[in-house]
Amino acid sequence: MNGSERINGYNLVALRNHNSPLYKYGVIKIKTKNLHMKKMILILATASLSCTNTMNPTKTFDHSLFIAQDHTGENLFSSNIEGPAVDKDGKLFVVNYQKDGTIGHVNPDGTVELFVTLPEGSIGNSIQFNAAGNMLVADFSKHNVLEVDTKTKAVSVYCHDDRFNQPNDICINKKGIVFASDPDWKNKKGQLWKIGLNKKAVLLKSNMGTTNGICLSPDEKTLYLNESIEKNIWAFDVDADDNISNQRLFTSFTGHGMDGMKCDTKGNLYVTRYGKGTVAIFSPAGKLLKEVELRGKKVSNITFGGKDFKTCFVTLQDRKCMEKFRTDTPGR
Repeated sequence: MNGSERINGYNLVALRNHNSPLYKYGVIKIKTKNLHMKKMILILATASLSCTNTMNPTKTFDHSLFIAQDHTGENLFSSNIEGPAVDKDGKLFVVNYQKDGTIGHVNPDGTVELFVTLPEGSIGNSIQFNAAGNMLVADFSKHNVLEVDTKTKAVSVYCHDDRFNQPNDICINKKGIVFASDPDWKNKKGQLWKIGLNKKAVLLKSNMGTTNGICLSPDEKTLYLNESIEKNIWAFDVDADDNISNQRLFTSFTGHGMDGMKCDTKGNLYVTRYGKGTVAIFSPAGKLLKEVELRGKKVSNITFGGKDFKTCFVTLQDRKCMEKFRTDTPGR
């Protein structure tokens, strides 16, 4: 409708100011005393607006909050889909595209293409980007942290230590210091490592439970680390020398476990609940703020991306795909 139009001889005046809340919700003025015709016109107008929204799924998604939808098709990845990460240019990468031992580049439209194949026997589980723009990959099967040159796609060993069980998840601070979780699933134990700029590993904590998801707070003064089988999330203070102290229980769960974690810029912690199919969002004080329901159940990890960094991309191992939802606060 443009301005004022007529339907079956009745004058229909649409509010065309796009900034008007009346226009936003599809409110119109109908100049007729015929109640039956008025109802019919309202139904037609509502249907028209509904069709317009359906034809603009991207716009609808951008204005939604905490409502999950598919980002990629199902069965594009192996059952070890994990470790989503976004580079400085906003490009999204995920491990184990089509088969184990690969890394896929996920386009904004949800299509995926092979980015790199890791050396024989290596399987990635987590990705982070360093200041040089290169990819650091936790290689659990070969007990390494790998480095991928994103320009040449050359793959090298960034750090190897015979004491590693199987590096699982990693996070990196602004100085380039890497923190790595290192579970021993068979014996239900785990370790926590620090990898310095010299690419040498320093053991920060041993005799933990099955250490898994790991991330830093926005100010990088708190390190969060979870134990999947024991269902605990621990918080540590991080000092100027990147050492940890003051271990304390942040929160714990009953029932389903957990996997990857990330923080937003307010310090809220987003925790993937593996088996439950949700992302639990906690305040820095440990209060559960919200739980976002996903379509799959085996959610393995999460990252922030999109133009405003307010889109959460999550990996689902049962569906072998990615889902996404919008949040009100950008990621760290």
